[in-house]
Amino acid sequence: MRKLSAVLCFGLLAAVTLPAQGDEVALLDWRAALMETDAAQSSMNQLRNRLFDQQQEAESLGQELQQMQQRLQQQGESMTETERRTSMQEFQRKGQRFEQLRQEIGQARQQSEQQFLQQAEPKLDQAVQQVIERHGVEVLVEPNGVLHSEREMQNLTGEVTEILNTLY
Repeated sequence: MRKLSAVLCFGLLAAVTLPAQGDEVALLDWRAALMETDAAQSSMNQLRNRLFDQQQEAESLGQELQQMQQRLQQQGESMTETERRTSMQEFQRKGQRFEQLRQEIGQARQQSEQQFLQQAEPKLDQAVQQVIERHGVEVLVEPNGVLHSEREMQNLTGEVTEILNTLY
């Protein structure tokens, strides 16, 4: 990703300092190109399947916690001290489990994304280079790097996605 980031930063710098003519300047949303690939969709589906049970448990716990909170608010005054203490302990126990699941799911997603990006980086670099050469692009910018443009730039995102799909 460092190589790609350097290319994109250089492209942005060049766009600011060089007058652009014709199709020398093009736009690429490399994140969208990657995320729209068949490989990314497959990776996300595998992650969803792997985390299904944990996500179901977290959703169920979230609903239970909401119901418990409402019940405590509505009936808290009429409960005995023992009932209130027991309910609060159960609420805390379920809340801790919910937080643990949330963290585990977040970590698994982050690890999966990181692994996918590491595997995709060389292919992304290759696809971007092919498109740059095919279109004779001198300056390649990403959507966040475009501050102003008098004309619409050629968007190469879909083409990069197509090439990425053939590289997997």
